[in-house]
Amino acid sequence: MLTVTATQKSVPPTWALLQRHLIEVMNEAGHLFLDKYTREDGTIVWRDHWPGMDGSDDAYESFYTFPLFYALGGAEDYRHLGRKQWEAVTWQFTEYGQLYREFDAYYDWMHHGESYLYFYFLALADPYTLRDYQRSVRFANFYTGDDPEADNYDSDLRLIKSPINGSRGAQLQMTAEDWSTHRWVLGHHVFPLPYEDIPGVPGPAADWEDDAVFEKILTVLNQRMARGDVPINLFATTLVTHAYLYTGQEKYKTWVLDYFDAWQERTLANNGIVPDNIGLSGQIGEYMDSKWWGGYYGWHWPHGGTVLLEALTVAGQNAMLLTGDDRMLDLARSQLDHLWDLRQKIGGEWQIPYRHNDSGWNDFRPMSPELPVQLWCMSGAASDADRILRVGDPDRLNHVFSARGGEGNAGWFRFVNGNAPDYPERILQTSYNAVSQALDEIRDDDVAPDKVYIQHWISRNPVICNALLQLTTGTPNPVYHGGLVQSRLRYFDADQKRPGLPPNVAALIDQIEFENPPQESFRLQLVNLSPIHNQSLYLQTGAFGQHNLRRVETEGDTHTIEGKWLRVSLPPTTSIEMRLTIDRFINQPSYDTPIKSRTEGQSTIKVRNPDVDPGSISFRWEPDHPIKEEET
Repeated sequence: MLTVTATQKSVPPTWALLQRHLIEVMNEAGHLFLDKYTREDGTIVWRDHWPGMDGSDDAYESFYTFPLFYALGGAEDYRHLGRKQWEAVTWQFTEYGQLYREFDAYYDWMHHGESYLYFYFLALADPYTLRDYQRSVRFANFYTGDDPEADNYDSDLRLIKSPINGSRGAQLQMTAEDWSTHRWVLGHHVFPLPYEDIPGVPGPAADWEDDAVFEKILTVLNQRMARGDVPINLFATTLVTHAYLYTGQEKYKTWVLDYFDAWQERTLANNGIVPDNIGLSGQIGEYMDSKWWGGYYGWHWPHGGTVLLEALTVAGQNAMLLTGDDRMLDLARSQLDHLWDLRQKIGGEWQIPYRHNDSGWNDFRPMSPELPVQLWCMSGAASDADRILRVGDPDRLNHVFSARGGEGNAGWFRFVNGNAPDYPERILQTSYNAVSQALDEIRDDDVAPDKVYIQHWISRNPVICNALLQLTTGTPNPVYHGGLVQSRLRYFDADQKRPGLPPNVAALIDQIEFENPPQESFRLQLVNLSPIHNQSLYLQTGAFGQHNLRRVETEGDTHTIEGKWLRVSLPPTTSIEMRLTIDRFINQPSYDTPIKSRTEGQSTIKVRNPDVDPGSISFRWEPDHPIKEEET
């Protein structure tokens, strides 16, 4: 591959010093977090019993950044810690009874999506391990109809049979025990009732901890909400796309596109609005008196359309990754545009409705720029940029960033489009302050382990990758409920043969231009802060190698190139500024990297089938050498 060598001697800029300092602080911080809350084997120091269907997602979320941090350039420890914590959480919540076959036995895809971000990040850190390769196949087969034990999918009608699904299949009835850990939350937070006409339960809110009230609510949930397909099941497309990235098997790509197309057809049949409940016969509103609203995590309950819109966006991103066609984003675009058409000016600003019930559209709030940023990053389309800027004053976007979760991308959008030049320093300082705050909370935490709630550890995880991901890879943070990292660039340490930035190296993508989509160019700055050591790294276009390099412009030289990898050499105290021009979405995406690739025809370990007559199986072992007498 082409090698470019930096020649410019430079004093490290402020953003580079802050970036490397943040990495070094987090290299240590994660250990303090683990020392406080986990045993030597990685299991969480907590209670010995946990009921219901909730909780494993929060445990995975507490450590999910570890493999991502390693993939970005964190210490080698984090490759092992990320793996250790995944295995420990999986074992512990299997023992609690919530996981089966290493996957949630049953829950909804908002929570599945939060859990399996961790699984997707493991593949960025250490792809093609046999265990994860096999898991990717097994987990995807829970939803494609290839696993008879997990009866989640109707392949004829292209629908997932329940909002509550997992490794034990679709759950068509919910029990009181399933909701046991949620009743306090639903009773004490400001959530509306699922429906306005629950017999004997006047709204708008109710005491879910009252057994008589809860029984009436649960009866109606099972009548109207427990059966059939809902839009948040589209988060499952990420799990199946993940299997495609591992295996390259067309059946997984086909499933993603078929299931996504089914929702496009349902939307067309519903006058352009995504219906939020599909019965087991495929009928819109089958259990809701033909109403297209009222489904689980649908247009009304519990959060309104926010998570539903995320699911449409993520599924569109997955479909575009697999096809390169930005029309796959139209489903999400159409719903954002429809809500915008319903806007009202309230308090001097435009607000859109996020809920729909028997009274019509309601719950007007300012439109978030976050999902339009996701669309723009994929497409580069001016129309998607316009969707971001509809919020009004563009300077307001500068302040919409956070150090956690899936938000905080609007300020980044402004930055890479030539505005908010101080954004890198601000977001790095915000991240550093968040790390420091998390460490303070760890030190001051004296709550007894058996008294803490399941979300206790999430806010105390001091490994916070949002700023690093945005600035180094030129991408928004993924949608928190189950999106892939759709980055335009990845880095690999050429000397240590591992993913991430090498030691002492800082990176910044500070300009992105879509002159002729699907072609784009962006400016990259690389800095070697060490006055002693040479550093060498590989660049890969696209998190999954889906893009190709076309041209590299560096310090007066222009190189024409055809491929997805480039090598850069950084002598001590040098920096380099490059403009990379890429052709987008023209390669088959995979977890291949310049240092590791999939073995052709890679197989998985087969599970013994108890239904097969042992006498019908012929097993012959042929050793590589003659058997000696003492070996018999």
